[in-house]
Amino acid sequence: MGKLRGLIPPFLLVALWEAAAATGWLTLESLSRPSHILIAGARALMEGSILVATWQTIEAAALGLLIAVAAGVLSGVLIGLSRPLARTVGPTIEGLRPIPAVAFIPLALLYFGYGLPMEGAVVAYGCVWPVLVATASAVRGIEPRLLEVAAALEMSFAAKVWKIILPAAMARINLGVRVAAGFALVVAVTVEIVVNPRGLGYSLILAQQSLRVDLMYAQLIWLSFLGFVLNLALGRIGRASGASERAAQ
Repeated sequence: MGKLRGLIPPFLLVALWEAAAATGWLTLESLSRPSHILIAGARALMEGSILVATWQTIEAAALGLLIAVAAGVLSGVLIGLSRPLARTVGPTIEGLRPIPAVAFIPLALLYFGYGLPMEGAVVAYGCVWPVLVATASAVRGIEPRLLEVAAALEMSFAAKVWKIILPAAMARINLGVRVAAGFALVVAVTVEIVVNPRGLGYSLILAQQSLRVDLMYAQLIWLSFLGFVLNLALGRIGRASGASERAAQ
């Protein structure tokens, strides 16, 4: 019952919005009626246009996140294992990390042009830092005796990483990946709004330029729904990871 009570304010707001628009009291051109927004969203779903745009955005976000996880974990392991390397590359990382990912859009356009590779590269840049920092910190915190065991067994570097380092550091690496996954969708939509003619961000711009306010709001609500689903999935992954870690202990 407590959870249902939390739905009362948004339902009241939507009802007041619809009533104000229906009676003519609310006549702003930048606002639409909730009923019109619902119709526009349903039409976009039936036509499949919003689903195609959603797939394009998720495709770019997933590609960038995959690249970021691969590069971040590998770099983080190397930096976490070697203090001289960490001191050498640390200033460079700290200099690059605060730069917003969207600032690299012009450079990515020079290399890749418009399309998926450019968007994926910008998403990867924005997502790699939390993965790298979390991995390096996790590797530095590994019990030294585990590394001594790997040395005594004369494991290769790949075997040591796969059998010793990653299992021991996985919980904190997962935390970095969850943070990066939250960035991926935001950066992908931002790139599409700013410059890339594909995905949900570009669909929002097209709706705004064609004065389809109802469709624009419908797409914003759809983006909100996608973000909610992503947060829900990441939360469940985090709880599962924590449960498996406690079980292992």
